[in-house]
Amino acid sequence: MERPDRLASEEPMEIRVGGPDQPAESIAVIMRTPGNDFELAAGFLYTEGLIRSRGEVASITYCELPEDEQHYNVVTVRLARAFDRQSIQRNFYATSSCGICGKASLEQVEVTCGPVQPGPVVTASVIYELPEKLMESQRIFEQTGGLHAAGLFDPSGHLLAAREDVGRHNAVDKLVGHAALSGEVPLSDRILMVSGRVSFEIVQKAAVAGIPVVCAVSAPSTLAVPLLSMTST
Repeated sequence: MERPDRLASEEPMEIRVGGPDQPAESIAVIMRTPGNDFELAAGFLYTEGLIRSRGEVASITYCELPEDEQHYNVVTVRLARAFDRQSIQRNFYATSSCGICGKASLEQVEVTCGPVQPGPVVTASVIYELPEKLMESQRIFEQTGGLHAAGLFDPSGHLLAAREDVGRHNAVDKLVGHAALSGEVPLSDRILMVSGRVSFEIVQKAAVAGIPVVCAVSAPSTLAVPLLSMTST
């Protein structure tokens, strides 16, 4: 017997960046779940160290392309300053399964950022409640069973924002992008909860955003643990 099923959407999104009077240049193609695309673009640029504040972003738009060229799969970020193409020392190709798979070399993975400042004291009872609260926010996961999620909480365990995506690192970038576009970074008094494991890139993105507390449903990887000690004060 055949029955219909709902699947999580996965489509490529190209990010282009340009400054005033500069042609926009393609810097990344990300396999993502459509939705919150502008946040994803801003978060990706922020966690990769290409922008540092909301003031550097003049506009974010979908490209004006012919209808047959996937208008909503190309996002252009216009900066308020000149974009230095030489600041990108690698070619990006981020997949939904592993955000660092296409980077030119492992030596170029780490994004420079200062030490993360000490965060708030969070009780064990609050930590224990976070997975269930994040799960309650996963509307699309409930329908498909095929998405990761990331949530930002305050020290009392109140959910402030949550995002879903086929890529766990994309979900984090969407959250960081949301905060960056709202002028809320660094997120020095926030807790990040993710639905999967704590990977190197999850820790890296949290550190760049200034998030002092990272929690996850699953275990950390061998690269994530030393990075945690490197980025803490």
